[in-house]
Amino acid sequence: MPTDFPTADVPTADCPSDVTIRPLFLGSEIYRGSSYGAKHPLAIPRVSTAIDLSRAMGWLPDTVYRDSPMATPHELARFHAPDYIAALHRAEAEQRVDAGTGERYNLGRLENPVFPEMYRRPAISTGAAILAGRLLAGAPAGIVYSPASGTHHARPGRASGFCYFNAPVLGILALLDSGVERVLYVDLDAHHGDGVEDAFADDDRVLTLSVHEDGRWPFTGKAEDRPGALACNLPVPPEFNDTEMDYLLETVILPLGLAFRPQALVIQTGADALAEDPLSRLELSNGALWRAVRALMGLAPRVLVVGGGGYNPWSVGRCWAGIWAVLNGIDPAVPPTPEAEGVLRALSWSRAAGRNPPEHWFTTLVDAPRPGPVREEVRRVAAAAKTKMELFG
Repeated sequence: MPTDFPTADVPTADCPSDVTIRPLFLGSEIYRGSSYGAKHPLAIPRVSTAIDLSRAMGWLPDTVYRDSPMATPHELARFHAPDYIAALHRAEAEQRVDAGTGERYNLGRLENPVFPEMYRRPAISTGAAILAGRLLAGAPAGIVYSPASGTHHARPGRASGFCYFNAPVLGILALLDSGVERVLYVDLDAHHGDGVEDAFADDDRVLTLSVHEDGRWPFTGKAEDRPGALACNLPVPPEFNDTEMDYLLETVILPLGLAFRPQALVIQTGADALAEDPLSRLELSNGALWRAVRALMGLAPRVLVVGGGGYNPWSVGRCWAGIWAVLNGIDPAVPPTPEAEGVLRALSWSRAAGRNPPEHWFTTLVDAPRPGPVREEVRRVAAAAKTKMELFG
C-alpha cells in the first residue's frame, strides 16, 4: 500500500521518531464550476471557497495539496449497486431521467436533481475518500482532509439527501479492506448520518456516532435506536449551543472513543449545525466544531476528516478552512489576510441573508462564541448514550 504522504523529520507520539506524516488536503477544481442548480441549496461554492481561503491564509502550500481521483465503477460497486451506478452515469450523459428511473433511484427530484456533473462530481469526492482510506491504512499514522467527501446519506441503490454516492462509507471500507480493524466514525452534521450507520449496523469493526438535530430530516437516529449495535446517536434539541457541544464531547464522545480504541478515525464536519446556516435550527459557532476536531484527533493515529452539509457560503467556507488550520496545529482565530478577505467579499448568495451580509462574514474567520446552559434534554441524551460504554467492557 502506498505511503506517499508529505513527510517531515519532526517526532510525535504516534509516529516513528524519524518520520512524521503531515496532513494532506484532497480537492478538485470540479467543485468550482459545478452546481446542483440555481435554486438548490448546493448552488453555492463550498469546497472551492475552503481551498481558496486556506491558500490565501498561507495554510495550503502546493506540497500538501492533491487533486482527487475519480472512483471507478468497480470501486463504487464495493458499496453501491451496479445498476444504480450505471443509471447515474447514464443520467449525466443524457441529462434526463425517465419516470421509472427517477422513482427507482430517487434521481431527478428536488433534492437530487439532474445536473451536468451529477456522476463525475460525486465519483470524484468518493474517489478522494477511497484514496484517503488506502493511504492512511498503508501508513503508521497520518491525517487526510477531504471536505467534499461528507456525503453520508446515499444508499447502496438510491440517492438521498443531496448525496449520490456515500463517500464516508467507501472511505471506511477502504480502511477496513486494507487491514485496519477498528474505525470510529463521528458525524457532527445537523442531519443524522443514516447512510453510514446503516452500512455498518452489523459490523463490529465500526462504531458510528452521530450528533444531529432531533426531529429533522431524515427523522432517524433516536437515542434508543439499535441498543445492541455499535451505533450511538445523540439527537439534540434546537438552539443547541457551544457549551452543550463541549459537554457531549467531554462526557460521551471522547470516553466512547477511548473505550473503543480505534485504529482509524473518520470525522464528518457538516457546517449546517452552525447558527447562520439556513437548513437547521442549531446554534453552534465554528469554534465549537474546531474544538471538537482538535479533541477528537488524538483518539487514533490515522485520521480522515470530511465535510458534509453547509448551505451558507460564508459560514461553511470559513469553518472548513479553519478545520484545515486545526489539523495543522494552527490557530484559525486570526484576522484574515487581505487576500482571504478578498475571497470572502467575492462570494454571493441568492437567499435574503446574502443580499445584505453582515461585515463580520468578510472580516473574521472565527464566529462569536455561542455559550449557553446545558439543558436537561441534552443531559438525558448523554445519559442514554453512556450505556454504550458497556459494549466495550
